[in-house]
Amino acid sequence: MSTAPRVTVTEVRVLEGPNLYFSRPAIKIIVVCPGYLSVDEGTLRAIGERLGMRVLRPGAPESEQRQRAVMRLVAQVVHRIAAGSGTTRLGVRVRTGASRDEVVAAFPWRWQGRGLALGKSLGPALTDLLDADESVREGALGAAATAVTGAAPGVHYTMTKPKIPVASVTGTNGKTTTTRLLGHMGMTAGLVTAWSATDGVVVQAELVTQGDYSGPAGGRRVLATPGVQLGILETARGGLLRTGMGISVNDVSVVTNVSADHLGEHGIETVDQLAEVKAIVTKITRPTGWVVLNGDDPRVWAMRLGIKARPWVFSLDPDSPALRESLGLGGRGATVLDGDVVVLAPHAEPDHLTPILDVPMTLSGLSEHNIANALAATAAALGLGLPREAVVQGLRTFAPDPRHNPGRMNAYTLPLPGGGGGATVIIDFAHNEAGLEGLLRVAEGLRPPGSAVHLGLGSGGDRTDEILHRLGELAGRRADRVSVVHKASYLRGREMADLEAQLVIGLARVGFAEVDSYPTELEGLQALVAQAGEGDVLAVMVHADRVLLDGWLRANGASVDSPADIRRKVIASRGEHEAEAAIARLWAEPDAQDRVAAAQLLLDLGPDDPRLIFELASAHDGAGDQQQAIALYDKALGGGLREPHRHRALLQQAAGYRKTGDLTSARDILDALGGERPGSAAVAAFRALTMLDQGEAPAAVADLITVLLSRSGDADDEAYRAVLHGQVAELG
Repeated sequence: MSTAPRVTVTEVRVLEGPNLYFSRPAIKIIVVCPGYLSVDEGTLRAIGERLGMRVLRPGAPESEQRQRAVMRLVAQVVHRIAAGSGTTRLGVRVRTGASRDEVVAAFPWRWQGRGLALGKSLGPALTDLLDADESVREGALGAAATAVTGAAPGVHYTMTKPKIPVASVTGTNGKTTTTRLLGHMGMTAGLVTAWSATDGVVVQAELVTQGDYSGPAGGRRVLATPGVQLGILETARGGLLRTGMGISVNDVSVVTNVSADHLGEHGIETVDQLAEVKAIVTKITRPTGWVVLNGDDPRVWAMRLGIKARPWVFSLDPDSPALRESLGLGGRGATVLDGDVVVLAPHAEPDHLTPILDVPMTLSGLSEHNIANALAATAAALGLGLPREAVVQGLRTFAPDPRHNPGRMNAYTLPLPGGGGGATVIIDFAHNEAGLEGLLRVAEGLRPPGSAVHLGLGSGGDRTDEILHRLGELAGRRADRVSVVHKASYLRGREMADLEAQLVIGLARVGFAEVDSYPTELEGLQALVAQAGEGDVLAVMVHADRVLLDGWLRANGASVDSPADIRRKVIASRGEHEAEAAIARLWAEPDAQDRVAAAQLLLDLGPDDPRLIFELASAHDGAGDQQQAIALYDKALGGGLREPHRHRALLQQAAGYRKTGDLTSARDILDALGGERPGSAAVAAFRALTMLDQGEAPAAVADLITVLLSRSGDADDEAYRAVLHGQVAELG
């Protein structure tokens, strides 16, 4: 019986396809060997000699040098067991594990049964090699080799080799949207198209199998679809680590980005290691194919160094160094130039495909990450050989709605209870920092001036505390109101209270001392709606309950925003109007009556539009018809005229009242505006003129001096500030 410290095999995993270690099926083993880390150097050196290792420098016990020596020794033991069982040339790769005494080893397999037997024999062999009894040490490798030789061969490895064009799409964010858009382009080209994603297997836009099929099982189902002509495979980190790729080769691979997510799982502790996992899809791309890489992400662009295929880089920056390098390598580029989606090729003029404003998924150019996804899908589609016209048509017809892209930036207009106007609701599968930042950017871009952003914040339990803290900080900095919305089916080992506590730590760092929380996404949405005001934007991070939220919104009168609705909201968020160009032409008219006529024509197109009513009021004002202007200002304000035009309407109405001799009405408006904007020079000036008409000249001068001092920063002014404030007091 062995007396050595036990070496424990904690995992023997079958990787059925290309993986982190090899481009073919492999066996992955995790061994924990504390005895090897603590034993004296002489003992470890002797074991190395027994294994035929010419030079082994063990290093001090528990040192990093010792850790590297143990990794080499583990690899040699695998080689020796394999040789003893008849396999003389076996590739073995080792990596550090989650702790210093943990080693990850991997080797390819031809016969699964014998591969598993070798993996399981590694622990006992390593244990026996440390034994104090020479006879035990002598027989360690022979016993392991006998166990492998005696094992049933099991399944012989076979890898699925696609007979149709296939694209593999991976990345931390954007892979589902890119997969769906690419599938849409394939159908637009007239091909029978199937794709696998996190929500299931889809054939010709119909969900045929529900569930998370972003792993190898999804790939196999797509390729088994009768009559399929094009396959698009969303490829997630989990499947790559647990079982490897489901296919042996692809024609196009896409990597959207790499950011901190799911760290601490399956031995992936850093973003660099995560990038190594994502790169698997690029290494099996045919030499004649294309690897589509995000040139704005240094970790992704670095993947070009390990590929056999040609690079096709996409970047939001047309002057990106990655674009220049890709073209220099004989590759391609996709970017935005003069507001258009553009394809670049060596020694050729830029090919302008379509304006960004005509690509609905970009939300009128508001969603930068969806612009990047559109570029990635464009490159992949052209790389697959889809016709240019089908790619353009696909870009123009793929909308960010529940039909084309469920759960990704789906925007609705919801009537508020009690006739309180309407609010915008955004449902999005934001699950990490990059996703949340994109969601908040869109929410801010759809919020009209003076309105608020309400956020339903939530995440899965398989994020580190640090990531949850950063999510809380980001939410607290960017949203006006934050509520935590839980996802019970995504806690993944955490307690709900602990997950909320980590989010609250981040929120507290930026001033959110207390937040409401709700046990489900639907209850969170309902609470946000109850607190919302006219024009507010409600953004909810959804995971499991998207269908429930969509159903509740529709049942309560919500409508899905069309691209035209989105464009209107984006323009309104800038304090502008869809007819801004026509309004500008109106005010370029030199004749006052022509301005009135032009404003009336505009209003006839939207009789209830408060902005157009305001412009007509202003035109009448400029034509000297103050009474008509005052009535129209009232109508615009009553119709919900928003800032900054609300303030201007009130100021102009007050000026009109003054001109018509109604000084009391003018003064009431100006007093109220003075309270809202005490430092406004325009309000102070109009108020002083009205006070002068009312015979309050000293008080008018005092008010003007007060505003003047509040806006002054001159050094000389500082010398007289106290004196002037004294004069103001006397005038008062």
